[in-house]
Amino acid sequence: MLLMLVPTNTAIKCGIIEVSHFPKRDRQFSIRSTWSFSCLPASLDACDLARNSELHSITSGRIKGFRYMKMSSQVLEKTDSNVVIEDYQPDLALSSSYENAMEALSTLITRQKRGERSNIGGTYGKLERMSMYLKILGLEEHLVKLKIIHVSGTKGKGSTCTFCEAILRECGFRTGLFTSPHLVDVRERFRLDGLEITEDKFLHYFWDCWNLLKENVTDALPMPPLFQFLTVLAFKIFVCEQVDVAVIEVGLGGLRDSTNVIKEPAVCGITSLGMDHMEVLGNTLSKIALHKAGILKPEIPAFTVPQLSEAMDVLQERAIELSVPLKVADPLDDEKLKGLKLSLSGDHQLINAGLAVSLCKSWLRRTGNWEKIFHNDSGVSDLPDAFLRGLSTAHISGRAQIVHDISSMSYFSSEATESSSGDLIFYLDGAHSPESMEACAQWFSNAVKENKNPSLSPAYTFSKIRNMEVQRDGYIRREKEEIKQPNKISKQILLFNCMEVRDPQVLLPRLVSTCASSGTQFSKALFIPSISTYNKVTSRSSAIPLDISGKDLSWQFSLQRLWERIIHGAADPVLDKSFQMDGVETLLTRELLYEVASPCSPADKCVACSAVMPSLPLTIKWLRDCVKENPSLRLQVSILSQIVCVSQN
Repeated sequence: MLLMLVPTNTAIKCGIIEVSHFPKRDRQFSIRSTWSFSCLPASLDACDLARNSELHSITSGRIKGFRYMKMSSQVLEKTDSNVVIEDYQPDLALSSSYENAMEALSTLITRQKRGERSNIGGTYGKLERMSMYLKILGLEEHLVKLKIIHVSGTKGKGSTCTFCEAILRECGFRTGLFTSPHLVDVRERFRLDGLEITEDKFLHYFWDCWNLLKENVTDALPMPPLFQFLTVLAFKIFVCEQVDVAVIEVGLGGLRDSTNVIKEPAVCGITSLGMDHMEVLGNTLSKIALHKAGILKPEIPAFTVPQLSEAMDVLQERAIELSVPLKVADPLDDEKLKGLKLSLSGDHQLINAGLAVSLCKSWLRRTGNWEKIFHNDSGVSDLPDAFLRGLSTAHISGRAQIVHDISSMSYFSSEATESSSGDLIFYLDGAHSPESMEACAQWFSNAVKENKNPSLSPAYTFSKIRNMEVQRDGYIRREKEEIKQPNKISKQILLFNCMEVRDPQVLLPRLVSTCASSGTQFSKALFIPSISTYNKVTSRSSAIPLDISGKDLSWQFSLQRLWERIIHGAADPVLDKSFQMDGVETLLTRELLYEVASPCSPADKCVACSAVMPSLPLTIKWLRDCVKENPSLRLQVSILSQIVCVSQN
């Protein structure tokens, strides 16, 4: 059984976020001719998707083709609520050939930890290899013709890129978007016109790249690691699909990132900078800024956001060296948005949206399209309607996203009755730096407060249709009878996990203090192991076990111990990796949720503020059981985790 989110095609599969995207809408502007689906010369063979796709399986490093029939897709229902989850029984959604592609991709994972010297082998550096891969695929000269927006930074890269793509799509352009990491399925990284690339197209381009590279590998030039392969695959897709604009998010850093093979972008952007990936980029903000500024190209305009002086000095110095006109984009505000709300939540998104607006305006002017679309509008003050539509509809899953779990609720039945279950609401984000953790904590606190107001959340008011009248214009006029529900007891729960390269001694205190300053206190903290691995690329059809037998939970116990020290006011809480609690099976009783913190004695291994859970799927099931048994309960669960992300740079 899968759990579907509507209307954004997001799902929780065994407690995992699954991502697709919203349907394409009609455009107000159309300034391009219709594109046929064909690849360019050299190795870019033409492909006909009208017939059955010729797909492939792996045999001794070489590919043999076979045909398959695509299974039926799921049917989604749009509702009035923010994002909800709907149970459904799927057919086989992805072909076995797609799983074969995932097996092939998995062989490219280097199992190299961040900060370690590269073990890829060969005689060339990363960017030299990237250039050679592009040449093998016949993409080198075509890449120069792509009108690219290239974005680096510590925080907000994905959001800024998503805003850019949505704005330019609403302006009438064919868009390509490449972001990382993916949550569940690797195809999430590649969007065409705002939609995740189809399985058919992905497989066509994937095997084309795979075969050509396999035929040309040598001891000096081995197959590319995972992220490098996905980067050249993105360029292949965008060139073949003849996108008008390609929005490319840097993977890690900038200077030595695989995407920095881009020589002539239309415009570059650098989002907010902070302390992250220090084992690779350096342990000072100035060193990190130098890596991020590595994407700047001579005389190509660039934009950034307000930065700390240590970072801004480096950016400006590098811009002067390259004769780059570097400008600071102003954050958006309510006046500029004309009362519209950004589709991505959080005050920090006003900064990302402001950068995206500046990047898109620059792209339009440099490509000669501003005057064509907006005529005599200078664009200095008011935002064009197309920009506003993009800003209010851009979507990226797992970033400040609210998910209402309705698997056990009764108010979506034909007859609204008093709820027989409590409310379960998930607040999803992948914050992993001190600055992003603070922004996420502020967003969560604000969202929790809004949810306490019944008028702001569809989860607390039922609507029963009394009359229905179809008008001449086709719209249905409905009269609703509002049924008020009783107040519920709200508890805030934290689900947390982070990789060991992160510093929870910085992240967790920042989370607790920011939430506390806004009046938000976590009733419980649940620490869960990662179910992502660095030896397998998964898809939506990959089986996820409910439990992970033999899973080493020592890191989760260390996180729990640190949490208990923070909650109990330790002056200088430190991470104790030697600490162990007894078996986790006893922590799955529902009584844990109602235990009070006062009897806690972490020194005696007696805790009531937290628990270590054996797996994410079982944790989701446990939370659902809790609200099913108590109709007066509302659980607001903040999920801050790198549970399902696989990213190799």
